[in-house]
Amino acid sequence: MAQMNFGGVVENVMTREEFPLEKAREILKNETIAVIGYGVQGPGQSLNLRDNGFNVIVGQREGKTYDKAVADGWVPGKTLFGIEEACQKATIVMCLLSDAAVMSVWPKIKGYLTAGKALYFSHGFAITWNDRTGVVPAKDIDVIMVAPKGSVSSSSSTASRALLLKALLLPSRK
Repeated sequence: MAQMNFGGVVENVMTREEFPLEKAREILKNETIAVIGYGVQGPGQSLNLRDNGFNVIVGQREGKTYDKAVADGWVPGKTLFGIEEACQKATIVMCLLSDAAVMSVWPKIKGYLTAGKALYFSHGFAITWNDRTGVVPAKDIDVIMVAPKGSVSSSSSTASRALLLKALLLPSRK
Protein backbone atom coordinates (compact mmCIF):
# COMPACT_ATOMS: atom_id res chain seq x y z
CA MET A 1 0.00 0.00 0.00
CA ALA A 2 1.06 3.54 -0.62
CA GLN A 3 0.51 6.39 1.78
CA MET A 4 -0.96 9.48 0.17
CA ASN A 5 -1.73 12.89 1.61
CA PHE A 6 -5.23 14.06 0.67
CA GLY A 7 -5.66 17.64 1.84
CA GLY A 8 -3.72 17.03 5.03
CA VAL A 9 -5.15 13.57 5.70
CA VAL A 10 -2.74 10.70 5.15
CA GLU A 11 -4.48 7.58 3.89
CA ASN A 12 -3.31 4.11 2.95
CA VAL A 13 -4.14 3.57 -0.70
CA MET A 14 -4.05 0.26 -2.53
CA THR A 15 -2.15 0.60 -5.79
CA ARG A 16 -3.08 -0.78 -9.20
CA GLU A 17 -0.20 -3.26 -8.91
CA GLU A 18 -1.64 -4.63 -5.67
CA PHE A 19 -5.17 -4.80 -7.00
CA PRO A 20 -5.21 -5.19 -10.80
CA LEU A 21 -8.31 -4.80 -12.92
CA GLU A 22 -8.45 -8.56 -13.56
CA LYS A 23 -8.83 -9.18 -9.83
CA ALA A 24 -11.61 -6.62 -9.65
CA ARG A 25 -13.45 -8.28 -12.52
CA GLU A 26 -13.17 -11.67 -10.82
CA ILE A 27 -14.52 -10.37 -7.49
CA LEU A 28 -17.44 -8.55 -9.11
CA LYS A 29 -18.25 -11.07 -11.84
CA ASN A 30 -21.60 -12.00 -10.27
CA GLU A 31 -22.59 -8.46 -9.28
CA THR A 32 -24.96 -6.13 -11.10
CA ILE A 33 -23.99 -2.52 -10.53
CA ALA A 34 -26.82 -0.03 -10.98
CA VAL A 35 -25.80 3.58 -11.45
CA ILE A 36 -28.78 5.60 -10.27
CA GLY A 37 -28.78 9.03 -11.86
CA TYR A 38 -27.19 10.06 -15.14
CA GLY A 39 -26.51 13.70 -14.35
CA VAL A 40 -23.10 15.00 -13.27
CA GLN A 41 -21.39 11.81 -12.03
CA GLY A 42 -23.43 9.05 -13.66
CA PRO A 43 -22.01 9.12 -17.17
CA GLY A 44 -18.34 9.02 -16.15
CA GLN A 45 -18.73 6.34 -13.52
CA SER A 46 -21.10 4.10 -15.46
CA LEU A 47 -19.19 4.29 -18.74
CA ASN A 48 -15.88 3.67 -16.95
CA LEU A 49 -17.25 0.53 -15.31
CA ARG A 50 -18.97 -0.68 -18.51
CA ASP A 51 -15.91 -0.04 -20.67
CA ASN A 52 -13.81 -2.03 -18.19
CA GLY A 53 -16.01 -5.11 -18.46
CA PHE A 54 -18.36 -4.88 -15.48
CA ASN A 55 -22.06 -5.69 -15.46
CA VAL A 56 -23.56 -2.20 -15.25
CA ILE A 57 -27.07 -0.90 -15.69
CA VAL A 58 -28.39 2.65 -15.37
CA GLY A 59 -31.48 3.82 -13.52
CA GLN A 60 -32.81 7.17 -14.71
CA ARG A 61 -36.15 8.95 -14.99
CA GLU A 62 -37.27 9.68 -18.52
CA GLY A 63 -36.30 13.09 -19.87
CA LYS A 64 -33.21 14.86 -21.13
CA THR A 65 -30.67 12.84 -19.14
CA TYR A 66 -32.44 9.58 -20.05
CA ASP A 67 -32.03 10.58 -23.70
CA LYS A 68 -28.33 11.30 -23.04
CA ALA A 69 -27.95 7.82 -21.59
CA VAL A 70 -29.49 6.34 -24.75
CA ALA A 71 -27.13 8.44 -26.88
CA ASP A 72 -24.22 7.07 -24.82
CA GLY A 73 -25.20 3.51 -25.73
CA TRP A 74 -27.42 2.41 -22.82
CA VAL A 75 -30.31 0.33 -24.15
CA PRO A 76 -33.83 0.83 -22.72
CA GLY A 77 -35.11 -2.39 -21.16
CA LYS A 78 -31.68 -4.04 -21.34
CA THR A 79 -29.13 -1.75 -19.67
CA LEU A 80 -31.28 1.35 -19.04
CA PHE A 81 -34.27 1.27 -16.69
CA GLY A 82 -36.35 3.45 -14.46
CA ILE A 83 -34.84 4.04 -11.03
CA GLU A 84 -36.94 1.49 -9.18
CA GLU A 85 -36.42 -1.32 -11.69
CA ALA A 86 -32.65 -0.73 -11.73
CA CYS A 87 -32.57 -0.84 -7.91
CA GLN A 88 -34.49 -4.10 -7.97
CA LYS A 89 -32.09 -5.71 -10.48
CA ALA A 90 -28.88 -4.52 -8.79
CA THR A 91 -26.71 -6.07 -6.12
CA ILE A 92 -24.74 -2.82 -5.81
CA VAL A 93 -26.77 0.40 -6.03
CA MET A 94 -24.62 3.43 -6.82
CA CYS A 95 -26.70 6.42 -5.74
CA LEU A 96 -25.36 9.28 -7.86
CA LEU A 97 -28.43 11.51 -7.67
CA SER A 98 -28.31 15.06 -6.38
CA ASP A 99 -28.99 15.41 -2.66
CA ALA A 100 -32.45 16.84 -3.34
CA ALA A 101 -33.28 13.99 -5.71
CA VAL A 102 -32.03 11.39 -3.21
CA MET A 103 -34.41 12.74 -0.59
CA SER A 104 -37.35 12.65 -2.98
CA VAL A 105 -36.75 9.11 -4.29
CA TRP A 106 -35.41 7.50 -1.10
CA PRO A 107 -38.84 6.16 -0.09
CA LYS A 108 -38.94 4.26 -3.40
CA ILE A 109 -35.29 3.14 -3.44
CA LYS A 110 -35.11 1.80 0.11
CA GLY A 111 -37.67 -0.92 -0.54
CA TYR A 112 -35.35 -2.50 -3.11
CA LEU A 113 -32.32 -2.49 -0.82
CA THR A 114 -32.71 -6.00 0.50
CA ALA A 115 -30.36 -8.04 2.69
CA GLY A 116 -26.97 -8.59 1.11
CA LYS A 117 -27.11 -5.65 -1.29
CA ALA A 118 -24.73 -2.71 -1.13
CA LEU A 119 -25.59 0.99 -1.32
CA TYR A 120 -22.87 3.28 -2.68
CA PHE A 121 -22.58 7.07 -2.45
CA SER A 122 -20.08 9.40 -4.14
CA HIS A 123 -20.81 12.26 -1.77
CA GLY A 124 -21.91 12.19 1.80
CA PHE A 125 -24.65 14.73 2.51
CA ALA A 126 -27.64 12.40 2.18
CA ILE A 127 -26.15 9.64 4.29
CA THR A 128 -24.21 11.81 6.77
CA TRP A 129 -27.11 14.14 7.54
CA ASN A 130 -29.70 11.36 7.58
CA ASP A 131 -31.55 13.07 10.44
CA ARG A 132 -32.41 15.81 7.90
CA THR A 133 -32.69 13.75 4.72
CA GLY A 134 -34.41 10.63 6.01
CA VAL A 135 -31.85 8.44 4.20
CA VAL A 136 -31.39 5.60 6.69
CA PRO A 137 -30.37 2.29 5.12
CA ALA A 138 -31.45 -0.95 6.76
CA LYS A 139 -28.85 -2.61 8.97
CA ASP A 140 -28.66 -5.71 6.73
CA ILE A 141 -27.27 -3.89 3.68
CA ASP A 142 -23.73 -2.67 3.20
CA VAL A 143 -23.02 1.05 2.78
CA ILE A 144 -20.05 2.32 0.80
CA MET A 145 -18.94 5.91 0.34
CA VAL A 146 -16.25 6.87 -2.12
CA ALA A 147 -15.97 10.63 -1.90
CA PRO A 148 -13.37 13.12 -3.13
CA LYS A 149 -12.48 14.18 0.42
CA GLY A 150 -13.16 11.08 2.43
CA SER A 151 -12.15 7.56 3.11
CA VAL A 152 -14.01 4.49 2.02
CA SER A 153 -16.33 3.39 4.77
CA SER A 154 -18.30 0.24 4.80
CA SER A 155 -20.21 -2.02 7.06
CA SER A 156 -20.40 -5.79 7.21
CA SER A 157 -18.46 -7.68 4.57
CA THR A 158 -18.10 -5.19 1.73
CA ALA A 159 -14.74 -3.66 2.50
CA SER A 160 -13.31 -5.45 -0.54
CA ARG A 161 -16.16 -4.21 -2.75
CA ALA A 162 -15.58 -0.66 -1.46
CA LEU A 163 -11.86 -0.75 -2.12
CA LEU A 164 -12.49 -2.31 -5.48
CA LEU A 165 -14.96 0.34 -6.59
CA LYS A 166 -12.69 3.10 -5.33
CA ALA A 167 -9.81 1.63 -7.30
CA LEU A 168 -11.90 1.24 -10.43
CA LEU A 169 -13.29 4.75 -10.46
CA LEU A 170 -9.98 6.56 -10.00
CA PRO A 171 -8.37 5.87 -13.39
CA SER A 172 -9.66 7.61 -16.47
CA ARG A 173 -11.67 5.67 -19.01
CA LYS A 174 -9.92 3.61 -21.71
